[in-house]
Amino acid sequence: MSFSAKNLSDLVKVASQHNASDIHIRCGEVPCFRIRGDLVAVQSKPFAAQDVYDILKIIYSAADSIKNFDDILELDGGTDIPDVCRLRFNFFRFNGKPGIIIRIIKTKIPSIEELALPTAISNIANEQRGLVLVTGATGSGKSTTLAAMINHINTHRPVHIVTLEDPIEYVHPQIKARITQREIGRDTESFELALRAAMRQDPDIILIGELRDKETVSVALKAAETGHLVFATIHTTDAISTIGRLISMFEPHEQQEIKNRLAVNLKATISQRMLKSMATKSVMVAMEIMVNGLGVKECLLGKEDMSKLGSIISKGKGSGGNGSQTFDQHIMDLFRKKKISKDEAIAAATNESDFIQKLEVT
Repeated sequence: MSFSAKNLSDLVKVASQHNASDIHIRCGEVPCFRIRGDLVAVQSKPFAAQDVYDILKIIYSAADSIKNFDDILELDGGTDIPDVCRLRFNFFRFNGKPGIIIRIIKTKIPSIEELALPTAISNIANEQRGLVLVTGATGSGKSTTLAAMINHINTHRPVHIVTLEDPIEYVHPQIKARITQREIGRDTESFELALRAAMRQDPDIILIGELRDKETVSVALKAAETGHLVFATIHTTDAISTIGRLISMFEPHEQQEIKNRLAVNLKATISQRMLKSMATKSVMVAMEIMVNGLGVKECLLGKEDMSKLGSIISKGKGSGGNGSQTFDQHIMDLFRKKKISKDEAIAAATNESDFIQKLEVT
């Protein structure tokens, strides 16, 4: 008997009830849910290759055009489970067998307050122009943070927001803002083409799903320079690695110019790590926030060594600061508020020995 849309809906509902972020479905294995960062096997019979193909037929809008599923090596896409959630998926092959990883995206867009994000995030969302980068590993919650920031703007400002996503995850309603969401592969051919076109669509704010190459970075900077607020993600771990990645995309003779442009146009970097919450069976985010200021500009321009960036960021926390904070400062706050355990805090800290010393002092 084929795997039906109802079977998939039931599986997704169970995953949602257990606060799973992802569903792993692989030929010859039982499904697994990712819950609080861990993979948990589901009590089920192993899925056959046909089950995986049946699921792909349900969630891939162009499945009818596929003549032979055995020829498909990988696919990305997104779809909705009515009244339940939205799904983002990646179909792939391993050892010649098919598999699908499904990301569960809740229909309700979370607010900055509901996510318990630092107040600096609201301040950054209120910027009028410049480049804002949200960074972190896959699964660290970058898309959710960006969705909350766009939602904040949508509820406060009558602006035009153009998003370029691969695929679209959260679907935003029209509240105060007019939001044009474009999916790569469906509504446009590529990030680069869509970004160039976006400049002609009278945007106030542009969201780029990912900065992948030199061309995309160049156009994103150009958009920021011409008075737009640009949000984007990049797969880097912290502010220093983010700046290094951006600069390394360019030829050596171009790098000083890029440093100069970043010094002027980069508003903030927001880097994320996912931690296990102690109070609830869920996860929470620890953030390093770098808000651009005099010290950051001097590092970008080469007047100060980049190794000083961590110290500069740490000075931005607290009364009179600009909202910057290091990972370890935020992790310490979460521990003191009993949001995470001592073991989780130590394991997540950037400088474990220094962090332990500070714990002993407090």
